[in-house]
Formats: sequence, C-alpha cells, structure tokens
Amino acid sequence: MARTPFSYQNNPNLPNEQYRHSFTQIELDEYIKCADDPVYFAKKYIKIINVDEGLIPFRMWDFQERMMSTFHENRFSICKLPRQVGKSTTSVAYILHQILFNENFVVAILANRAPTARELLGKLKLAFEYLPMFLKQGIKEWNKGSIYLANGSRVLADSTSGSSVRGFSFNLIFLDEFAFVPNNIAEEFFNSTYPTISSGKTSKVVIVSTPNGMNLFYKMWTKAIEKTSTYVPIEIHWSMVPGRDLAWKEETIRNTSQRQFDQEFECEFLGSTNTLISGSKLATLHWKEPIRKIEHLDIFEEPIHKHTYVLCADVSEGQGLDYSSFSIFDVTQIPYKQVAKYRNNEISPMLLPAVIYSAARQYNEAFVLIEINSIGLQVADILHYELAYENLLKFQLKGKQGMQASGGFAAGKNKLAFGLKITAQSKMIGCANLKTLVENDKLILNDEDTITELFSFSANKKTFMAEEGANDDLAMTLVHFGWLTAQKLFKETVSNDIRYVLQKELSYLQDVENVPFGFIDNGLDDVVEQDASGDIWRREREQLYPFDDLNYKWDSRL
Repeated sequence: MARTPFSYQNNPNLPNEQYRHSFTQIELDEYIKCADDPVYFAKKYIKIINVDEGLIPFRMWDFQERMMSTFHENRFSICKLPRQVGKSTTSVAYILHQILFNENFVVAILANRAPTARELLGKLKLAFEYLPMFLKQGIKEWNKGSIYLANGSRVLADSTSGSSVRGFSFNLIFLDEFAFVPNNIAEEFFNSTYPTISSGKTSKVVIVSTPNGMNLFYKMWTKAIEKTSTYVPIEIHWSMVPGRDLAWKEETIRNTSQRQFDQEFECEFLGSTNTLISGSKLATLHWKEPIRKIEHLDIFEEPIHKHTYVLCADVSEGQGLDYSSFSIFDVTQIPYKQVAKYRNNEISPMLLPAVIYSAARQYNEAFVLIEINSIGLQVADILHYELAYENLLKFQLKGKQGMQASGGFAAGKNKLAFGLKITAQSKMIGCANLKTLVENDKLILNDEDTITELFSFSANKKTFMAEEGANDDLAMTLVHFGWLTAQKLFKETVSNDIRYVLQKELSYLQDVENVPFGFIDNGLDDVVEQDASGDIWRREREQLYPFDDLNYKWDSRL
C-alpha cells in the first residue's frame, strides 16, 4: 500500500486521525454486520501469524466462538483454559472489535508481567494493521504500551498491580494468566480497581488463565462454578483442539511430566507439593459465607449456650502489612469448628485487646490464647491487667529449651506467662497437630481467607510459612490451636481428648480390616450319632460371632 497524506507516522497500514473513509454500499453493509456480531468480524477479517503458514485468516474453532459470544453477552467471564488453545488471539479479536465499533471504549490488558500484556497488545496491533481500511479508525497514539483511536477508544497494557490502573475508568478489564499473579498483588488489585468496574452498568471483566495452584483464581473459579458469584465460567478441555488425541497426550507427558500435563493441559488445581495440608485434602475444603459481619469480624455460627469456645490470636503491628488475626473455635465436641474469624492489618496493638475482649465475652467467656513473641505480649498484658479478662490462658515457664510437654515455655523457672511464645519446637507441634486435625476431619474450617492461606502455607527449610507474596496470619491461629489441643490444660478444660478419639478410630478400622473371612464346612468334622430307632443325626456347628467359642445344636436328620 502506498504512503498517503493520511498515514500515521508514514505507515500506510495506519490511518491518522484526519483520515475519513468514503464507504461503498457493500462496505457499509459489511461494517454493520461486523458491528453487530464480533464472531462474524473475527472469522472474516482477523488475520494471524502462523508458524508454518505465515499470515493467514483466523480460522476459529467452535469453542473459540463460544468464548467470544460469552464475553460479549456477559459482564463477568472467567476462563480455565489449557495451553495453546488460541486464547490470546480470541481475546485480542474481541478487544479489537470493542474499540473499533464503540466510541470512548477504554480497555486495560493486564497480565502477571508487563511484557506479557504488551505482547497481547502487539497481537492486537498486528490484527488492526491487516484489516481493510473501511473497518479501521484513525490513530491518535500508537505506543509500546497503549493505543489511542480517533473515536476516543483506547487500550492500555501493563502488569496486574494495585496501582496499574488506579484513577482510570474502564469499560473492559482483561486479565491474562491471572493465576500467576502473586496473591497479595491480586487481592490488592481487586480491592483498588473493582469499584471502578462496579460503578458502571455495562463494564466488563474477562479473566483468562491456566491454573497455578490454589490461589485467588482458584477461589474465583470455584465461586463461579458453584454460582455464588456472577462470573460465567468457561472451561476448555485439551481434547477439543483438533489433532490432540491420546497419542499426543502420551508424547506430551513423555516430553514434560505427568504433573505438568495435569496442571497445564488437564487444568487441575494442584496445590504445592510442600503444603502442610495435602493438596488432595485442600481440594475438598469448602468455605461458606458468614451469617453476619461486624467490621472485620466474620461470624459463621452464633454462640450457643453452655458451649465452650477458644480464641487463638496472632498479633501484628497494624501498619498495613501483616494482619492482626484471630479465630474462634467451638471445642465442645469433636470435630471442632471455626465459628468466627477476625482479620485487620491496620488496627493498633493498643486497640486490639478491646476487640478480643468483646469477641471472647460474646462467645461465652471464651478461653483466649495469644502468641506473645513480640507485640503480642503487650496485647496479653492489657487483656489481663487492664481489662481483667479471667480466661486468658497462661503457661508455666520451664527451662531454656522451648515449650515443654507439660505446657510451659522458655525464659525462666516457675513463672507463668499469659500466652504462647512460639519456638521451633512449639511450632512443629502445632503444625503436626493441625495437619492431623484437618486431614482427619476433626477441625471444620468455614472461612474463605483461612482456607486460602493454607493453600500457600508450605515447607521452608525446617518450618512452615507463607509462600512469597502470600499471608499466613490466619494459618498461624490454626497452628496455635493445633498446639493447644495437645496440652494437658486443654484436655482437662474441655473434657475431650483428640488423641484418644483418633486412636479409638484407628483401632476400630484395624479391627474391621482384620475380620477373618470365616471357614468352609465340608461336613467331615461333624459329630454324628444314631438313636435307638436307627436314625442318624448330625450336630451342626453355629458360630455366633467371629471370636466366640463354637456352640453345638441338634440340626437335621441325615
């Protein structure tokens, strides 16, 4: 195409903002068809670069057409897709349609990394350049990270972060590979940008990703499947792509690994192999919505008269980083239940004792266990000395080797401390007990944030902690509770012993597995007698119970 006076930066494929097209009737009819149907537009006019064939038309598969129609007909869409199913091209084609046929339509393309988002924008630019002129809009800006059209529509490409789109109002936010965005960034992003989306009645969010463990994407997908959110789920199986069969699957596994295939092509939400709670168990945990919220306190069950409750707290400095958290458990009977949860990263340690005091009193003067390694000691002191809370758990200090089996901790002799000082030993005990409780269904967790933290609570050298970009404050309240259940004080107070219950169940299962199959009676050992009339009688053996002695009774005449 020759250069024209209306080219943008001397590129003949890009009209500048002064360009005006004179439509023929055929072009006008086509323009109207394209505006009304994004699938028609994509199939007829989008071109892509194929590795083997070069520049070719976008030959859409059926599932790609369904994806695009779902994007167009719904405000919120979430896609769980395997690798190499043309998700980028499908998404780019839809975004291009929206900015061409709508005025002042603003789109954000966001990915886990800025280069990934700009690569998508590059594909959109390429598709734009190869459109016929009657479908194009004039160009105001054509930059590495954005484009701006003469009709007022624009596209920005950046990484997903809390500040990447702050201050803008968007008609469409496209989130690519969202499962690979660190948890803290993903949550911050939604906290800061969702208000800009919900403020409009037609704004759209499209989330597209391959699974990457059990994170915020997993939570959002689960809610969409369970229809507890307004996101419409779209799932594509690898076998829907032409040419992919069992032979292809076997070859791919040989060249990669079974685990990699399960995650990237089967789209399974595999937890980290190093999580404290096994991935298979994490996949079965389901949270529920609170029945009541009081600021940062979520309540799942109201207090029940005469029930016994325990509150376990993990304290932070209240500077917007780590969270001050506590969980309340009903320990009246086994399984124990999480009935309430508090989480706040801005509350001052000076104010937290009053929150704990109020919640604990509400739950029948709950027993309170506070981690006192640092700032928590101040919280415990205020609860005890200023608020005079009587059910603050205290433990005897013993020796210099950390928590003793009897329930004390290091730093002196024959002293009492109001709380738990976490050491390597006490944390190890707490983690081991927590794993046993959860994996044996002896602790019911109801809170979404708590379960989410367990997805990334993983082994790190000789301990367990949150993976990079994640939090573990609520997970640590569970660790504290796990440690407490093994203490003599707890067993005496709540009148139930989780270890005894588990041993009893194990013993029962072993008895069931070892029940004998019985025996075959061939009659050779029967006792036979002859009466006075000459009739012969046999005494048949009857086994009343597998472990009882044999009993004889007269049975039948031979």
